[in-house]
Amino acid sequence: MNSATHSPTRNALTCLLFACGALVATLAQGQTIRAVTETTPYTFQKGDRVEGSATEVVEKTLLAAGLTDYQIKLYPWARAYDMAQKEPGVLIFLIARTPAREQQFKWAGEIMKIQYHLYRLRGRTDITVKTLADARNYTIGVMRDDVRQQYLQTKGFTRLTVSAQWIDNFNKLIKRQVDLVPLTEDDASSLCAQAHFDCAGLERVLTLDEASTGLYMAYSSSTPDSTVQKTRAAFDKLKADGSVRRIMERKP
Repeated sequence: MNSATHSPTRNALTCLLFACGALVATLAQGQTIRAVTETTPYTFQKGDRVEGSATEVVEKTLLAAGLTDYQIKLYPWARAYDMAQKEPGVLIFLIARTPAREQQFKWAGEIMKIQYHLYRLRGRTDITVKTLADARNYTIGVMRDDVRQQYLQTKGFTRLTVSAQWIDNFNKLIKRQVDLVPLTEDDASSLCAQAHFDCAGLERVLTLDEASTGLYMAYSSSTPDSTVQKTRAAFDKLKADGSVRRIMERKP
């Protein structure tokens, strides 16, 4: 009799649990992916859209994965990095994959490899850098939460001037407010154009081999694994058929 009496209640509770589970699953599947990045030669604002070769790779990957509900926005790097650390459904790119970051994100694919160099103004003959130890004697402009700042800090650098944007660091270099800046060749070319500065006035003095790494797309750690797996599988196919290489080889 007790069983018969409580059966409707149990059935109602079971239905409610199933309904809640289905709702949660639907919400997870329908969550908008927020792809975030910074302004680089491969990611930049054009009108009301974020464009660039890396942006194209991310868009093609998401569409191939069937993840059509997404937004791509530019932020200062520290803001994008903070969002990807704390909020679900955030896809950050181009982010360097380092041992310190390995467990903080869910990695979806390496878009490109990058090599960083220390640059000085060509006229700064007072700056002599032949080794990494030499560079500690000078003020270096870096960007907040960027892998170059993190790398130099681990190497004991203390004379770091931190800015929110790379163009700020570059302008400080031009004005001799910092002595060195760590950039890629493409970064240097792009910043020269933005600052209306002749790149012949820049000189590369040291390659940061240990800091040079791959740049990836990666999800925030609370993003559902199913989303990460779909993205990774789609990216792997695009990389295997040469699409990623062809897109990224286009001049910024």
